[in-house]
Amino acid sequence: MYILGLWDGHDCGAAIVKGNKVLAAVNEERFTKNKLEVSFPTNSVKWCLEYLKLKPTDIKHIAINTSDIAKTLTRAFPVIKKNYYLFRRRKVKPKFVNLRREFKYKVTELPKTALTDKLSKLYYKKKLTALGFKNFVLHLVEHHTAHAAAAAFASSFDEALVITLDGVGDALSGTVNLLKRGKLKRLSEIPAKASLGIFFEQATNLLGMRELEDEGKVMALSDYSYRVPDEKNPLLEIFKVEGLTIKTKYSSWQRYRLLQEVCWKTPMEDFAYMVQTTLERNALQLFKNAIKITGVTSVAWAGGVASNIKNNMKLRLQSGLKNWFVFPHMGDGGLALGSAMYVNYLLNRVTSYKFDNVYFGPDYTEEDIKMALDANKSWLRYSKVKDIAKKAAEKISRNEIVMWFHGRMEYGPRALGNRSILGSAYSAEVKNKLNVSLKRRDWFQPFCPSVLCEDARKLLEDVEQYDHFMTMGYMAKPEARELLKSVLNVDGSARPQMLGKENPLYRKLIEYVKAKTGYGIVLNTSFNIHGDPIVNTPDDALNAMKKGGAKYLAIGDYWVESKRT
Repeated sequence: MYILGLWDGHDCGAAIVKGNKVLAAVNEERFTKNKLEVSFPTNSVKWCLEYLKLKPTDIKHIAINTSDIAKTLTRAFPVIKKNYYLFRRRKVKPKFVNLRREFKYKVTELPKTALTDKLSKLYYKKKLTALGFKNFVLHLVEHHTAHAAAAAFASSFDEALVITLDGVGDALSGTVNLLKRGKLKRLSEIPAKASLGIFFEQATNLLGMRELEDEGKVMALSDYSYRVPDEKNPLLEIFKVEGLTIKTKYSSWQRYRLLQEVCWKTPMEDFAYMVQTTLERNALQLFKNAIKITGVTSVAWAGGVASNIKNNMKLRLQSGLKNWFVFPHMGDGGLALGSAMYVNYLLNRVTSYKFDNVYFGPDYTEEDIKMALDANKSWLRYSKVKDIAKKAAEKISRNEIVMWFHGRMEYGPRALGNRSILGSAYSAEVKNKLNVSLKRRDWFQPFCPSVLCEDARKLLEDVEQYDHFMTMGYMAKPEARELLKSVLNVDGSARPQMLGKENPLYRKLIEYVKAKTGYGIVLNTSFNIHGDPIVNTPDDALNAMKKGGAKYLAIGDYWVESKRT
């Protein structure tokens, strides 16, 4: 039984599961080139079907999610969604800023109703019928149930606490659930107005950054603070954790006004620290309470807040958990897959998936690659090489930057060795060059490493289990902090991909680097120019290479060099 999962909101996409396998999953931004696309995922659906050689009529069960009033309004009037997308990404002039935000916060806190359920289903039926689907059954999944299913069923845990924390969906900002004996049971709910995700989103906006996109910058900036003492942090009084839920006396709009006042009179790095600290304290208390109340020490979590790896590190080290799993596509972009997993659980009782990698997206043939290269001969030269991993490793070991394009595209926000830009983990010069000229990012944003599992414990502290998906923060060992100049934050922390055997070609490259440098570690950042989605096609790769002024690209078995550098 094939089950198609869909999401048509922020970072929309599609996924198909069958049995206990994820067969295909992708997000619409990779096709439209609009980062965090908010439209109906037409291209994603078409690709999933084409890749699996399926017709629309082969799909009988389709999972959709989220039918609150705000989401239903944007389905009925897509112009609302489009206009707010442009406003949020600062692509239009700032008109009625406060009015727009106040309206958004108030409407997104409204719950779903029988009418919004019906209207959302009618919307999906119309869209799917236009794509050729017939005689299908729509399954409407609640927003946080989809997040919870993704975390629970991808974790491989038989028994686990499953916690979701994000902005808002179906009038909730989080849940605490229990996976036990093949059943997923909700234990508690966190109301929309007590949203740690919206709180962090609001702070991101007030710091002059793009909400739903630049929250990682706030996290990174917080490490440059002088560490504001608790008694001088009024934000700590906003939330209160009680048992398995979070409460607040403020509405979302009142909280925004409070944040605005504090931000106005606080240096930006100190404000970022105050916000990060508030998030960490409340999330940690919630996890501690859940573990104490249930006695369960294996914990899986998802939702946008789970993208904050410094918070994740605190949860891993201080909550009392023993085993952990963060769903790799933790934000709303993972809802399509979570919805499909939940419907598969309802219909077929599937509660565990083989989830050793997330290479669920498109791949391309040698013919596709050669065609793209030939179309760009005016500014590049290329040759086919016998050992592309060795060629790339030689350049990386000489402090050169290499764009790396191979195999199926990763699902989610992290580049994991198939759509990556690679460099030396030891060179501050490489880091600065990437930030300033190629990636064009803020100076305080750190890059991340890919490290062989067998070397992770040599370089990083407290490695009790391997994180293959770059979802967790770790502190570098003191002796490694001076060595790993390009892949650590200012406080000595890192967000590593720990590589096992799930990507043989990428592992081979890093093994070559290890033979030359002593450790199996490289700088790995996503293959894109800052503000653009990660590249999908060979043409995308070449466009990014040209736009970024990069010198080297390894694509398939072809070594590519720019004539312009």
